[in-house]
Amino acid sequence: MKQFLYGLCLIAVLFSACSISKDISAPAPALPTNFRNSALVPSADTGNIADLQWRQFFTEPNLQRLIDSAIVNNYDMQIALKNIESSRLLFKQVKWSYIPEAALSISANSERPADNSFTGLSLKEYGFQSKHIEDYSANLSLSWEADIWGKIRNQQKGALAAYLQTSEARKLIQTNIVAAVSQGYYNLLMLDEQLAIAKKNFKLNDSTLQIIKLQYEAGQVTSLAVQQADAQRLSAARLVPQLEQNIAIQENALRILAGQLPEKILRSGTLDQITVPDNISQGVPLSILTHRSDVLSSELALNIANANVGIAKAEMYPALRITASGGVNSFKASNWFNLPASLFGIVGGSVVQPLLDRKKLKTEYEVAKINREKVVLQFRQSVLNAVGEVSDALVRIEKLKAEYIIAANRVKTLEAATGNANQLFKNGMANYLEVVAAQGNVLQSELELVAVKESELSAVADLYRSVGGGWR
Repeated sequence: MKQFLYGLCLIAVLFSACSISKDISAPAPALPTNFRNSALVPSADTGNIADLQWRQFFTEPNLQRLIDSAIVNNYDMQIALKNIESSRLLFKQVKWSYIPEAALSISANSERPADNSFTGLSLKEYGFQSKHIEDYSANLSLSWEADIWGKIRNQQKGALAAYLQTSEARKLIQTNIVAAVSQGYYNLLMLDEQLAIAKKNFKLNDSTLQIIKLQYEAGQVTSLAVQQADAQRLSAARLVPQLEQNIAIQENALRILAGQLPEKILRSGTLDQITVPDNISQGVPLSILTHRSDVLSSELALNIANANVGIAKAEMYPALRITASGGVNSFKASNWFNLPASLFGIVGGSVVQPLLDRKKLKTEYEVAKINREKVVLQFRQSVLNAVGEVSDALVRIEKLKAEYIIAANRVKTLEAATGNANQLFKNGMANYLEVVAAQGNVLQSELELVAVKESELSAVADLYRSVGGGWR
């Protein structure tokens, strides 16, 4: 028996470094030299705004307080932290797989066999007076499986990758939270300005209406002029409750995102006063492989898939198990702990090779390989999506800047036209329809200008997110 156990141990040592499956490395994705529409920065600039801490990127104090609260109180973030905690415990537990399993067992049994049974007849033959058989046992058992084929090593590798994945998931959630809060805050400032524009235009339309009413009383215009001027005034007035409703809903959404009860949100300044870093360099496409948490998580998923293939392969090979147990055993309670007479010990070793399992292990191995191939495709897809998101953000920033210049010039032109129309109307050189049309156009153009500014700021925030910024 000793020679057999020595042989098993020698086998375990010889094969402990064996690798029965070959890992697949993360493929080098096909990346462009530069992002599309990357003319925002010089091609020689290899910096990346993702390296900036979010406090450096978003400098408005009220916005910073909102982001701070969201990072701490957002429930998705808190769930992510719990996932990290549980994954860390699982990773630490896998390390114990190299340690033998131990169990302490204490038992007491009493059996009354049938008189005609083999046991009952044996008791009579050997002169046992009692018809009961008692058995008292206390033992410690050990069981250990040698990690010949690297199954435990792969379990550790998979657990480590899963733990790191939860960390990357937390980073991704924070990145999305920072972007969502900033974009929601910009939208809130836009609604504030649109509300101010609507109220200003309402007053302007009301003033125009009063003039037209005086002209109507003087017989210079018909009642149709009064009705159309009043309709224009009511059109501006209708925007006020709509915008107030949207402001309240946006405030509630931001508060909930920050893990707080719906309430008013403090803010100062205007949309035009929001500043972003002068250098909004997006870096080179290769940088997303180290900055984007979703890409890093996809790469870690490949480590898990490699580990699962190794585990599935190891299940098909012989398993070496060594067991041992020892303790005290007696037929009488009075002799239970009578040492050394009650002592016993058992040592055993086994090599188990699966033979017929209805191809279950083979199928599990093949499925694990297919899943690994899927993970490789998902990694490539995550990189492709990341490049696309950065390119989309860049083109939005570029085109929205051009659109803002055009919209601003249009507002200036229409404001001048409205002033001229009012002056001409007062002097009888323009009719009321021209005044109403001019006021309607300037209202719409001012609302659009603010919306374009908000879209531009949101695009910059989205660029920061898409290059992997926000979790630092």
